[in-house]
Amino acid sequence: MSYSEFSLKRVKKEFNLTEKKVKLFDSENEIEASDWLKETLDLSLELALSSSSEKARSEFIVAPILLELEKINNKSFSIFSGENLEADSEKGLNGECDFILSKGPISSTIQVPIFSLVEAKKNDVKEGLGQCIAQMQGAKIFTQNEGADFNFIYGCVTTGETWQFMRLENDILSMDIRRYYINEVGKLLWVFQYIIDSFNS
Repeated sequence: MSYSEFSLKRVKKEFNLTEKKVKLFDSENEIEASDWLKETLDLSLELALSSSSEKARSEFIVAPILLELEKINNKSFSIFSGENLEADSEKGLNGECDFILSKGPISSTIQVPIFSLVEAKKNDVKEGLGQCIAQMQGAKIFTQNEGADFNFIYGCVTTGETWQFMRLENDILSMDIRRYYINEVGKLLWVFQYIIDSFNS
């Protein structure tokens, strides 16, 4: 068993998670995207969103946004794509992750995972929720095993166009009542920055 085999119902049951619908962020704030990001998305959005390929959405939408954030934050976190996160194989908390953000400068290995991003299967956000939450649970265990004192982690499922954010703290799963969209990239950048800052405070 691995992360991708978890459904929302299964992950909540197996890890005794309580789900709440909340407003996670101030949705009116935003960060101005750089000319580079605007131009990149202008060129790539049509191709990425017209494709059924998760890889296309990853390369043409998700990666540029994460690279923009990396630049804003002077490489204070590492981006891992397609890496395995081994937390607890007996519980199915192992396997490949679409994207993991890890606290600390660029490294060849995951140090302290603070954010998990899953590309939605079948272009349906709901299809990716179980996998993302399982990865968040795995990241939380991984972090504790590394001796870090964070008891929360954020995650997101995206189709490239639609973005659903979550927070897992102890056994409380907080699902954002608002979804974000790629046509409001400034607000997306602000949400990501808020998440990054919450681990630096």
